Amino acid sequence: MKRNNIFKGFLGGLLIAMLTPLNTLILTSCSDEPDSEYFYTFTGEMMSDWLKSPDRPEYSEFAEIVERAGLMDLLAAYGHYTCFAPSNDAVDKFLKSRGFNSVSQLSDADCDTIARTHLVSYMYTTFDMIGHKLPTVNMLNRYLGTEPGFDNDSNAVIVLENLAKIKFDLKDDSVENGIVQPIDAVIEKSNSYVTDLMRENPKISTFYNALMATGVINDVLMVEDETYNPKDYQPVYHGTGETNTEKMKFSVPTTKKYGYTFFIEPDSLLEAKYGIKKGDLKALYDLACTIYDEVYPQDVSAPGHSYENLTDSVNPLRRFVQYHILNKIAAGADDLTPMEVTNKPNFEGAISIDESLVNPCDWHHTLLPHRMIKVDKATVNKYLAGSKRNQRYINRRSDAKFNILGQRIDPNDDEYKHDGINGHYFYVDDIVAFSKDVQDKVQNVRIRMDFNTVFPEFISNGLRQMGNPWAPQSLEEKDGYNWFFPEGYLDGVQSTNCEFVWVRPRSYANIYMLDEFNLFGNYDFTFRLPPIPFDGEWQVRLGFTSQNTRGVAQIYVDGIPQGIPLDMTKAMDSETYIGDDFIDDVSTYDAMSAEEKAEYQKALKNLGVYTYPRSVYCDNGGSGNRGYAIQYNISIRKIISQSFLDCNQDHFMRIRVASDGTVGNGNEFALDFLELVPKSVYGADEGGDMEDDL
Repeated sequence: MKRNNIFKGFLGGLLIAMLTPLNTLILTSCSDEPDSEYFYTFTGEMMSDWLKSPDRPEYSEFAEIVERAGLMDLLAAYGHYTCFAPSNDAVDKFLKSRGFNSVSQLSDADCDTIARTHLVSYMYTTFDMIGHKLPTVNMLNRYLGTEPGFDNDSNAVIVLENLAKIKFDLKDDSVENGIVQPIDAVIEKSNSYVTDLMRENPKISTFYNALMATGVINDVLMVEDETYNPKDYQPVYHGTGETNTEKMKFSVPTTKKYGYTFFIEPDSLLEAKYGIKKGDLKALYDLACTIYDEVYPQDVSAPGHSYENLTDSVNPLRRFVQYHILNKIAAGADDLTPMEVTNKPNFEGAISIDESLVNPCDWHHTLLPHRMIKVDKATVNKYLAGSKRNQRYINRRSDAKFNILGQRIDPNDDEYKHDGINGHYFYVDDIVAFSKDVQDKVQNVRIRMDFNTVFPEFISNGLRQMGNPWAPQSLEEKDGYNWFFPEGYLDGVQSTNCEFVWVRPRSYANIYMLDEFNLFGNYDFTFRLPPIPFDGEWQVRLGFTSQNTRGVAQIYVDGIPQGIPLDMTKAMDSETYIGDDFIDDVSTYDAMSAEEKAEYQKALKNLGVYTYPRSVYCDNGGSGNRGYAIQYNISIRKIISQSFLDCNQDHFMRIRVASDGTVGNGNEFALDFLELVPKSVYGADEGGDMEDDL
């Protein structure tokens, strides 16, 4: 039988751009029905036809499962799907493991779970499966792990969930509404809590026992807010950007999930490197004391510090365990650093970030109060010493001052399940801890965070997706979802009269990671700032783009107004800032001497602004040429505040509308990224050296 060519047919040349991990995230619930727009007149084979074809009797049992799940009509309609279709042999093995002899013995709920596990609402070829997981969730809202492997004939194949191999001779079979990937096993996603999976893994029993003994296990059991119903909210429509000519749809998230990510030292590492025998909690407690007594000297004499009080909030072992856990689900190591672009000429790697200049980096909150973990991908050649290129590390700092390697994150390709319904755990190759070195050296840097990492719900609910950044500027929903967050959805946020939205990445945007958040309305919006590692003088900066469609807002930090209202219509070359002295060509800037750059940066700093980082670029609207944001007059880093901040207290930024909405686009206010900068960095010019421009 002739197989369809993946680059021909109904979708034509559009597939070339779409068959990448820059894909639309389409979250499908059990009651979802295909929208009418997805139906069309066709003459080719649909995915439903593929499954039911008499020419493929070896997939009849999975077809029966899909029918029982009520999803066959969906696969008969226009859409963009990937179906991982297990053969009858694979289904029979699965049934036998359950004590069944036929599909008829499965319940309808079982069929629904199995079918949705194997269906993804976007198209992936094996060429696109280059990470440790698919970039988008399946129809059960779970990520599928992917790894390279070999079949029994030594052919290189993709292995799903360390179990199901895509059949080499049948891979990438295209139909009119997607791609079918035949597999040799039924994929099973665990419905266990992540802590139950950890308990079943004998390689990590010491950490698991510590999790139990300190009581932290009671803090990692949340799964989902079942009171949240997306049907209670209507999508909103706004135009964004300079022209504001088209209204974009902002959909509410379909779930409100909670979750956790664990970084765990295997028992073998603890014994080999630190002499801690398997299950020896007293030895692990003693190790925790050597780390945390330096960071919290005031608690050493507290009753809760002792080994007899492991559940106390000041106990070193409890702090040790808490710092190993993030308050969000990272299904793969690539979720821990900026979003990735693949298979796009000139733009492979972290989206909008020049990896030759900086290591792509994200910061994440831990369960240890007021403490974060820094995760970066090692890419800068001159600072790779001791690190493996493109591997991800926790609390690594390798630069002209320090070479602290941190802990390498292992992709978890062993025989144990790591992905539960409320979290994921990774192995690491050394102790993860908020040590004095981490506090004073590793994290004594400029902390830059895209707003999509400020709110843990964003990653936990699979919202940090790219869609197709190279789609037209109309930003139609089929090219990627834009999100609207109802009041109460995001932790640490209080707002009134506010529509808070996220605009997905688009290639022509002169912003960090190509995405941004916007406020609309007569808003009064307050959010909790990310924590800082130590007490001291800190600058809080906001990255945004100025547009003539935007408004004016008064900003407060910890209730104190910070200067005059911020007018987002004013560009860098306006009289408000540096005027005609703004350098609008990156080659001109790069040709300047170090002294000239220092003068330029100091002049900007005195005006309360900085250019965008030298390492950030965009696509110039799909031209294939990099446009570095440092040269754009609309790309601004504004110093919001400069004050003493306590590292053990929550701090808040409030944004209150100050424009009347008669100009601009509903008082639109943009939030691209935050920077928290210690005086050791922003005050460097006082001693002669300038803060770097990266």
